[in-house]
Amino acid sequence: MHAARQDSWTTRRLLSWMTEAFTKKGLDSARLMAELLLAHVIGCERLRLYMDADRPASPLERDRLRELVQRALTHEPVQYLVGEAWFFSLPFHVDRRVLIPRPGTETIVQHILQHARVEPGFGGKGGEGVIIADICTGSGCIAIALARNLPGARIAATDISTEALEVAKTNAQRHAVTDRIDFLAGNLLAPLEEYPTTRGKGTLHYLVSNPPYIPDAEWDAVEPNVKEFEPAVALRGGRDGLEFIRPLIEGGPIHLRPGGLILIETADSTAAAALDLLKARPEIEHAEILDDLEALPRVVVGRRGR
Repeated sequence: MHAARQDSWTTRRLLSWMTEAFTKKGLDSARLMAELLLAHVIGCERLRLYMDADRPASPLERDRLRELVQRALTHEPVQYLVGEAWFFSLPFHVDRRVLIPRPGTETIVQHILQHARVEPGFGGKGGEGVIIADICTGSGCIAIALARNLPGARIAATDISTEALEVAKTNAQRHAVTDRIDFLAGNLLAPLEEYPTTRGKGTLHYLVSNPPYIPDAEWDAVEPNVKEFEPAVALRGGRDGLEFIRPLIEGGPIHLRPGGLILIETADSTAAAALDLLKARPEIEHAEILDDLEALPRVVVGRRGR
């Protein structure tokens, strides 16, 4: 193999150039962003970039990369630029119809998998017979991650946005779980009223949600890559950040079977207020806050009394 010319734009040089540009702009995870963009343009896995670091880019690849870098420097999320984000070690298609999955949301999935393994009557490791509702499913990341890890579970995934549900269905097909997830259009808990599996109420083992929760007072401080590109309807939680959390807490517990869990992601600034609401529900016998991977209070959990 001939050595790459000194002045050629090799993979190594391109990664260095992009990382420096993104760092100067103050963008998060500059090196990762560079890797994602270059792997997307070349059409390879990220690991391959380092196995062939001296590969020169073609003129077409350089032009395409230059365009994407310019968009990234205006804060357009790299996940939208490449059409993919990772959640719970699974790749998901994402575009501007849905939120980009966050690592902090994995806390919900982890807690359910741990609970199902040890709690009698909750399906064990395979989740046999378990029924779950995922409200405000968005890209479907929570529902699909649970379906992949609990092959015996059935899941109802709801969203008010039919466009978001189209993305979620695409992701469910990608991960071969469409036979166990029912995608339902409607506001918050309303679709569960007509869903045969949950019509009788008191049937769910788990009710989960990552609803819009950013309080109005915090909106101005939201990073531009979020505020200017991700769907505001999936982000903004009203004056106190509880506009959608409140009805979930008021109407959710009655859908749970005895011992079932409700798990709702919140802003760290409103977790305590959400916990108070949950503790006030007569159906809930125990409630707590779970920290996310960054040790921030982000998920409120309540257990229905037996």
